[in-house]
Amino acid sequence: MLSDLEKATLKKKFGALVNDVEIVVFTQERECQFCQQTRELALELSTLSPKIKPKVYDFVINGDEDIKYGIKKIPAMAIIGSKDYGVRYYGVPAGYEFAAFVDDIIDVSRGTTSLPDSIKKKLAEIKKEVHIQVFVSPTCPYCPTAARIAHQFAIENEFIRADVIEMTEFPYLVQRYGIMSTPHIVINEDTAFMGAQPPEVFIEQINMALRASYNPMYS
Repeated sequence: MLSDLEKATLKKKFGALVNDVEIVVFTQERECQFCQQTRELALELSTLSPKIKPKVYDFVINGDEDIKYGIKKIPAMAIIGSKDYGVRYYGVPAGYEFAAFVDDIIDVSRGTTSLPDSIKKKLAEIKKEVHIQVFVSPTCPYCPTAARIAHQFAIENEFIRADVIEMTEFPYLVQRYGIMSTPHIVINEDTAFMGAQPPEVFIEQINMALRASYNPMYS
């Protein structure tokens, strides 16, 4: 799936990997249009660095693994470093998204991100479960920014898990969330916003979602 030039460039980038990274792929043989491409991409990336370890599970047969990684739809990839940071990718990371996917692998390997210390300090104050879904499309030049921020947040805070979802591959989710354009970000099902917003806005939206889900009757 990658040209010789792309492979040479990626080999250099993957020289920055610190810890091993597992790319755990969930697929099935039938009725999954993009499963084969997703699996082949993970396997091809593993040939570019000994630190990239692919694992491939059948979504139907390996149900225990689905539960372990919280996978409910395919194709899916979990990017796992020294621990599971909650970094997930649903669909093929094609087009503009591919570079962001590669940067995610490097961040997971390092176990840290390039986010400013001021943002990391604000993230450390979040102590409740947060689920971020970022809907993207391969032709959207603004989507990688939103995808990267969500995954960086997940790496920096154990309470945050982040899914990047190729909207064209999951039309039923597009309908559920009324998505008209990308990037479209959904937080804890309660809060949604659009655009490649800066990290500060993401944090504001997370706090809004947490306040929306707060019920003093159960505090």
